[in-house]
Amino acid sequence: MTIDAPFQILIVDDEPNIRSGLIKGLSKEVQSIDFAGTAEEAIAKFRSSLFQLAIVDVRLPGTMSGLDLLSAFLEYRPDTTVIVITAHGTVETAVEAMRRGAFDFITKPVELNLLRQQVQKALEHHRLREENRLLKDRLADSGQITGMIGSCTAMQNVFEQIRNIASTEATVFVTGESGTGKELVAHGIHDMSSRRHAPFVAVNLGAMPETLLESELFGHEKGSFTGATRQRPGCFERAENGTLFLDEVTEMSAKSQIDLLRVLETGQYSRVGGDQILFSNARIVAATNKNVLELIDKEQFRVDLYYRLNIIPIHIPALRERREDIPLLVEHFLEHFCQRHQRGLKQFDQQALQTLVQAQWPGNVRQLRNMIERLVVTHSQTTITNADLPAELIYPQMSGQKLVRSLLEVTEQAEREAIKAALMASDYHRESTAKLLGVSVRTLHYKMSRYNLH
Repeated sequence: MTIDAPFQILIVDDEPNIRSGLIKGLSKEVQSIDFAGTAEEAIAKFRSSLFQLAIVDVRLPGTMSGLDLLSAFLEYRPDTTVIVITAHGTVETAVEAMRRGAFDFITKPVELNLLRQQVQKALEHHRLREENRLLKDRLADSGQITGMIGSCTAMQNVFEQIRNIASTEATVFVTGESGTGKELVAHGIHDMSSRRHAPFVAVNLGAMPETLLESELFGHEKGSFTGATRQRPGCFERAENGTLFLDEVTEMSAKSQIDLLRVLETGQYSRVGGDQILFSNARIVAATNKNVLELIDKEQFRVDLYYRLNIIPIHIPALRERREDIPLLVEHFLEHFCQRHQRGLKQFDQQALQTLVQAQWPGNVRQLRNMIERLVVTHSQTTITNADLPAELIYPQMSGQKLVRSLLEVTEQAEREAIKAALMASDYHRESTAKLLGVSVRTLHYKMSRYNLH
């Protein structure tokens, strides 16, 4: 099978004989092949052409190795498929190459039949990505938002906001508790916009040490600090023509907030250690799970940055605020994870489903999703009951109670309700109840007698 002309390959190897051999060996299958002898030449060609596949030797002249080049390619264009080759193959090198995102690792002398097979697999990988992109295009054109489920009024309002603003260039500020799906909103805006074929770059600012944040956002020049062995583009540069999602933006330090505000106002920035002025045209979607106005009152977040980000506000309701969507989410996650983990289709019985609907879900949709995946993997029966649910879900929440007189009374009331709920979940089987509560049967008997639960 001949690979279509748009499928372009870049071969990077400092040995001319190796390059010519690979080009000759693949010329009947591939119609568009280019080559480079150094990492610098490879980066220049990579940025000027759209290569779907790169074949990279580990050892290259200069300070930049083939593994460094692999990382640089994927940072600049994450959809690229990279095959690593080397005459000095070790398990450690292979593991590191795969960890950095290599499609395959092949030792020299390269067996051309094996390489041809891997190139064909890379083509299939590329085609699957293209099909996924086309599917996203069709969903975007039909007004559907990938990955988001909800029929309640609050979520329908969110979907409508996304549809209305996706075609604009306005900055969006997404708020909501952790686990509600703020990044899905950012993806939805990106996928429905004219930028959907350009990169979507996400960075969690809360997980980034301040010393690395400037480099992560704006990039750095080679030699700008210890360990900077090559030039590295930052998030703003990698998101060129696309969307930059700044998650947990309220976790930034005061200095970082000023740096971000300057870029948002001027559209200009420089890499760390560099003087060249770069221009950002990335669309900004920011998010936080904090109360921003409280942080402003405490002088922990700049009010001018808030108003610069909060041009289009979108708030995602907590899962407990849209309980009518829980059955839909449960059905979706069950089907998804049963298929993913090759398990027979499972279901929750009515009582267990009611427990899920009534639970508080402090971790929101993420907590529900993770719990269902765990049950799909670990539960052998077709039907999932209350006895199979995590203990914290089946204990009724103590809300709206009258003021009690002592800590002891609060503790005893909570203990009584917990035992009562566990008994009901275990159909009053005492050994199962004791196991569920993490106590001995003897202790359970004592507690039941004390609280008159016979």
